[in-house]
Amino acid sequence: MAIEPKNTREHIISLYGHVTGLKKDISQIKNNHLKHINEDVEKMGGKIEKVYWDILEAAGTGALFAIEKIIS
Repeated sequence: MAIEPKNTREHIISLYGHVTGLKKDISQIKNNHLKHINEDVEKMGGKIEKVYWDILEAAGTGALFAIEKIIS
């Protein structure tokens, strides 16, 4: 259990401690977690691009077969 502040001075000190803790948490998120997210998105981007090109190639092959059937 946390100690309850008894007067205004103790309330202010308590709030200052909470704000300091939040600043540290935000700094950690910015410097650590967002860096990992950015790296993961970059890795995923390469995989998505590869799948995109595979689908595009399959669609192009299908279109060529259809055009060949129409011409013949």
